[in-house]
Amino acid sequence: MQPEVEADTNIVKNKPPAAGKGRPKGAKNKNSKLLKDAILEAAELAGGKRGMVAYLQLQAEANPTAFMALMGKVLPLQVTGSGAQGEHEFVIKWKS
Repeated sequence: MQPEVEADTNIVKNKPPAAGKGRPKGAKNKNSKLLKDAILEAAELAGGKRGMVAYLQLQAEANPTAFMALMGKVLPLQVTGSGAQGEHEFVIKWKS
């Protein structure tokens, strides 16, 4: 333990060795995982026989604004094309 001396007095306080370090980098919050699992299970049950897909389809029709916000969170932020440098290639054909 590391002693800490207060400025105005000569009282020494001991801090635990891990004080202020917080959660290790990359560690998941247990409460967030529990909540996510509960939400996914509720959506699965709400969709009936077709499960979560049916529930999400219903929500897309009933609440399109909220559903599109959800889509923005689950779609990739950057889309890489199939070109040599990641660009998108378009092929346009027409019949004459």
